[in-house]
Amino acid sequence: MRKLITSIFILVMILGVSGCNLSPKNLNPTPFFPTPNYTMTALFTVDENKPTNPPPDFSLNTTEPELPTLNPIVPATEVPTQVVPTNTPTPTAIPPTNTPLPPTMTSTEAPIRPGTWVTGKYMPTPPVFDSVWDEWEAIKYPAKNIVYGKDNWKNSEDLEGSFRVGWNDTYLYIAVKVLDDKYVQNSTGKDLYKGDSIEILLDTNLYGDLNEKSLSSDDYQIGISPGKGGTDGPKEAYLWYPSGKAGNLSDVLIASSGGDGVYRVEIGIPWSVFGVTPTKGQQFGFGLSISDNDDPSQNVQQSMVSNLTNRTLTDPTTWTVLTLAK
Repeated sequence: MRKLITSIFILVMILGVSGCNLSPKNLNPTPFFPTPNYTMTALFTVDENKPTNPPPDFSLNTTEPELPTLNPIVPATEVPTQVVPTNTPTPTAIPPTNTPLPPTMTSTEAPIRPGTWVTGKYMPTPPVFDSVWDEWEAIKYPAKNIVYGKDNWKNSEDLEGSFRVGWNDTYLYIAVKVLDDKYVQNSTGKDLYKGDSIEILLDTNLYGDLNEKSLSSDDYQIGISPGKGGTDGPKEAYLWYPSGKAGNLSDVLIASSGGDGVYRVEIGIPWSVFGVTPTKGQQFGFGLSISDNDDPSQNVQQSMVSNLTNRTLTDPTTWTVLTLAK
């Protein structure tokens, strides 16, 4: 009897333990793959209480590898820079012309511009516009640096020039002599540089934007045609820049003569075109260039020579200096 009671007691204890494991909370079987512990899970979760570090700046810690050149570099083709594109932005305000300028300086004292500086001689008596230089006492300067179309330029007989500069209270005077074996000018207006012609650059606010390597509203580019079809034909002056003022200049004085071999031009540009009241010692950025076309069958600029050694139209720091002397 005692053995029976002991057996029943043991059976009851076994059933009690099994009942605990069979409760509704433990009906789901243990997964085949164990759940990773927190250390592993942290590799794939974000701790909201801990700020995320930004990614490292690889540009500071690594060196960019040098890649091999797969294709040969093709040199850029030479592009004429004669006419400023019409979409070039132009400041609307023009600096006042009465801004005081620093004392006159010589090229040896302040080499702020390259090349030979130019002096304009005061002319109390205006020159006679007959394309003759007899009354001009100003210094003669060369214009023979090839700044465009070097492959088309043959020699000094093909294209070379010299010039003088004068002034009075009303006009800026320029006289030009051009050696050119063939005179060809059939273009007009904004295209007149596509024929035998003269270009004048003037920075009217030299010290106001001395180191600026871009054009502004005080920089002027003017083209002169000695005559369409010949120096006895219609003469013309055209303002390319500032582009907001672009157009023909009807009040510019032009006289020309000659033709194949050599031609001469006298030019008078009113100071009012530049918005300037001239005074003794006043200085400007300046450049004079001459374009050539020897092909009467087409309007094209074949070459250009200049008094500037490294003429860049859009960079006034490559222009030289004009000083008004009296």
